[in-house]
Amino acid sequence: MAITVHCDIVSAEGEIFSGLVEMVIAHGNLGDMGIAPGHAPLITDLKPGPIRLIKQGGEAEVFYISGGFLEVQPNMVKVLADTVQRAGDLDEAAAQEALKQAEKALHSKGAEFDYGAAAGRLAEATAQLRTIQQVRKKFGG
Repeated sequence: MAITVHCDIVSAEGEIFSGLVEMVIAHGNLGDMGIAPGHAPLITDLKPGPIRLIKQGGEAEVFYISGGFLEVQPNMVKVLADTVQRAGDLDEAAAQEALKQAEKALHSKGAEFDYGAAAGRLAEATAQLRTIQQVRKKFGG
């Protein structure tokens, strides 16, 4: 049996996942990072995108987060995010429409244009689509 560590994924709505995992793969500011049992303590921010868990027994599960924080302690890994969804629950058509609307907003700047908000919507829609594509590519979902 593989060595495991306890992992919690928590959003503003509540706890989404709690259990033993062999590995957590998250998307940080410097790229993807893998957290295995015995990892050094760490606190880092996360970019919008997929969080992949290799659960006890080797089964993989993918979640989408809107960004957040990852905390690693000797006996636990905690992911804190505003929004978390199981990757299988993401709506690809809605994400593509959100991407189109964000791109349109960036190209048609008006007097009341909020670049930060438009760029944020674009990044979130892109991250959701990346999560959906990752699930399809790696897990056939």
